[in-house]
Amino acid sequence: MNKLVLALTAGLASLTAGCATTQRGAPVDVTRFHLGSAVEPGSFTIEPLRTNATISPEYQTYADAVSRELTRLGFTPTRTTVDGASRYIVSVAFQRAARGYVNKPAPFSVGLGAGGGSFGRRSGVGLGGGVQLPVGGGRREAVIGSELSAQIRRRSDSTVVWEGRAVTESLSGQSSSQPISVADKLATALFRDFPGESGITTTVR
Repeated sequence: MNKLVLALTAGLASLTAGCATTQRGAPVDVTRFHLGSAVEPGSFTIEPLRTNATISPEYQTYADAVSRELTRLGFTPTRTTVDGASRYIVSVAFQRAARGYVNKPAPFSVGLGAGGGSFGRRSGVGLGGGVQLPVGGGRREAVIGSELSAQIRRRSDSTVVWEGRAVTESLSGQSSSQPISVADKLATALFRDFPGESGITTTVR
């Protein structure tokens, strides 16, 4: 009996782990616009896209993610008051809001008493012992929608040479929904294959 219980427990653990590893994060929808030519790297300063935006720690997380991606592409971050006027001004904005809820699966158990095991139905196998092995828990989780917008314009004439938006969703309470994880994910998708195709929404997985 003990061997059977251990075998069933191991089987359930393997099944649960398999489900967890096959779950993937939500894709990112990216839309970009530009003048149809390459954007030559240069120095840049980041500022809020909206003039009344608050420079909160969360905003800074998204701004830093954009700065890292631009630096990776060969641009140079500057601070205007220290390094002089930058070639570009990069305006950044983000939004995060609940978009509804999803129901997580209710718990199920393996009954080893008379009447048999059950994975949502009766198997008709009575093994005795009455051991219950609960898996998971039923609950509601909020779906969080996150959006990152960025705009690059020349300081000399205020011409917008590139702009884009990236949108994704995540479940609250998971590590993937934390601001730093979401900011990195959105920024990476937004600047992938920079400058990207203009006027087309693509899905980045």
